[in-house]
Amino acid sequence: MTPTLRAALEQAIAEAIGGPFRIEQARAVSGGCIHRAMVFEGGDTRCFAKLNDRTFDEAFAAEADGLQALSNAGIRVPTMITRGTSDDAAFLVLEYLELGPGNEAAYQALGRRLADLHARNGERFGWHRDNFIGTTPQRNRESDSWTEFWRRERLAPQLALAADNGFRGKLQRLGEALIEALPRMLAGHAPAAALVHGDLWGGNAAFLADGTPVVFDPAIYHGDREVDLAMTELFGGFPPAFYAAYREAAPLAEGYPLRRMLYNLYHVLNHANLFGGGYAAQAERMMERLLAETRG
Repeated sequence: MTPTLRAALEQAIAEAIGGPFRIEQARAVSGGCIHRAMVFEGGDTRCFAKLNDRTFDEAFAAEADGLQALSNAGIRVPTMITRGTSDDAAFLVLEYLELGPGNEAAYQALGRRLADLHARNGERFGWHRDNFIGTTPQRNRESDSWTEFWRRERLAPQLALAADNGFRGKLQRLGEALIEALPRMLAGHAPAAALVHGDLWGGNAAFLADGTPVVFDPAIYHGDREVDLAMTELFGGFPPAFYAAYREAAPLAEGYPLRRMLYNLYHVLNHANLFGGGYAAQAERMMERLLAETRG
């Protein structure tokens, strides 16, 4: 950490807490694969900070916006202390929370809290600002049509980015066919514009010592609530208690398994664009199955 960044952090935190602050201890902690994560301590203040170069200032602004929206909806999140930039870095400083794994009761509570979040509906699909899914810009232009929103703001941008990244040929042919089939795929499905976390996998949820669920790293917008449920199942899934509690509070509509694949395709395409590897082939297999199911 450069002296310039340290000074900017100390000044910003001091202004936020309304008193002097000096970083007496700083230690690196795990905090994801995108940013450098640190815990700062000084006096009675302890906080968690994400650091990156100045180009990430807009990403931190979007994250702060999403955390505030979740908090306003009654979801426990790390409270933002401050954010800003120095000559050589951008930073987001959050409340420090002791987080750990949850037991069955804690996951039940998370399922109920998510159902409560999804009950907060907007007038249109989208969000008042664009944000990010990982490091990929995520457009959120509003629409009255969920099918149109999913086509225009989710699948089409990822497919265009994939073409720019060299994933052409079969992936693009399948993508074009899928976009054409999208109205048939979602026919009869008329979801409310629920407030969704947008990137809810196991690494973005944890628990306080008393079992209170905490979520973070949102990619928030108003969309089909099933996008969050689908994402929880993409990378290993949450315990059964979570799904049982959610479905008890908010049963899922018929046809969810097909839509789960469609919604998770967005994240697999994003992983192909971010990491390459086998994600492009996985996306092709998913599109083949979706098109086969639609024809059948």
